[in-house]
Amino acid sequence: MAEEFKYMGHSLEELQKMSLLDFAKIANSRAKRHLVRNHSDPFYERIEKNKKATKKIRTHRRDIIITPKMVGKTIYVYNGKEFLTVEVMPDMLCHYLGEFAFTRKRIKHGKAGIGATKSSTAVAARK
Repeated sequence: MAEEFKYMGHSLEELQKMSLLDFAKIANSRAKRHLVRNHSDPFYERIEKNKKATKKIRTHRRDIIITPKMVGKTIYVYNGKEFLTVEVMPDMLCHYLGEFAFTRKRIKHGKAGIGATKSSTAVAARK
């Protein structure tokens, strides 16, 4: 049997019923500071109004703290080139959206070609 998710001793259902300021009281210090100062941010209000998990939410805001009301939703976060899909899971609470939308491609090292130097073995990873 799978264990029920708990964050600071509260179940996910309890967390989702909390207001943003109540959640800020149990969040870590960095997230608490952000949420207390920005609790009336239009992005958080848009998440509250968006009841359907299927509706597309696109944003350039990488500095948004993930709250319990975002769990289960799909958010498209801009990485500087394109919008990347971020499916919000309970384990992501109190992290920034930008942590899950990487801005750089991973380097894959390969074999150097004919006449190439050894430093040219770094090749950008393909999707």
